[in-house]
Amino acid sequence: MTRKLVIDTDPGVDDLMAILLALGSTDLDIVALTTVFGNVPVELATSNALTILEAAGRGDIPVARGADRSMSGAPGRPAFHIHGRFGLGDNPMPRPNGRPVPEDAADLIISRATESPGEITLLAIGPLTNLAEAARRNPVLPGLIDEVVIMGGNAYVPGNATPAAEANILQDPEAADIVFGLSWPVTMVGLDVTNEVVLTPSQIARIAEGDGPVRSMLARAMAGYQRFHEEETPGYRGLCPHDATALCWLLDNASFGSVNRRIRVESEGLGRGKTWPVDVAEPGDGAWSDRPAVTVAVSVQAELVADFICGRLSAAPAG
Repeated sequence: MTRKLVIDTDPGVDDLMAILLALGSTDLDIVALTTVFGNVPVELATSNALTILEAAGRGDIPVARGADRSMSGAPGRPAFHIHGRFGLGDNPMPRPNGRPVPEDAADLIISRATESPGEITLLAIGPLTNLAEAARRNPVLPGLIDEVVIMGGNAYVPGNATPAAEANILQDPEAADIVFGLSWPVTMVGLDVTNEVVLTPSQIARIAEGDGPVRSMLARAMAGYQRFHEEETPGYRGLCPHDATALCWLLDNASFGSVNRRIRVESEGLGRGKTWPVDVAEPGDGAWSDRPAVTVAVSVQAELVADFICGRLSAAPAG
């Protein structure tokens, strides 16, 4: 059965890979992209989303601009040192011909869910501000959503933005705590598994091989992203496709192991942004007692998932 998908994104090299992976998957019907601040400011995220879709020949998919800062009003912290000055590398992308729809991201999420109740999956691969805002505007939204899959958080491993926190969650911990506390089915595909999936240099070369705008975009974006990984960690070879790994949960979750946990998100001090898990079987106490169960991915057959991502992306149309 084809799954209707809204991707909430802040492109971002690994966002690029996730979006193209989704576009090349016949079992997914992408009904919208919504953008959010994060890897880059939301204006650039929106332009990048439009550019990606047009390069892939899917300019028909609507793009809605979303939040430009966290729910607390704090500005974003772009990761240009990781994703390049333009989010998809250090070279400017072609200007898109299309424009975002008049609706903002939260309203587009609400309208898609209202049009297809119980059929929409939300893949959130950036900060969770748009999802929290959509639920604030329409409190019945969680009951209209089939599933929420989040690339973010760290249950039992260190963070990557601070020793405590993963980057997407740290950008807006208040929004993340809201999202994890709502009564919709949530899966957290965080650093516990995404750190384990590595595309090797040979796989990167295979994905980038060939001509066309999509291949050119992938080749340029992945080159800088690979360089960041290898310079950041001596001895590292390749790159970590975090967001594409989260999408793989939807396409092949048999490659993952998971547990059910209640999640709270730390909002203060050195632990700001940390996703704290509590076993649902344990008696609730205070902060966790009224939280729903969240599926937390904690193990992965990393080589299988890397092979899957490489195979799908290398077979995708070059644009």
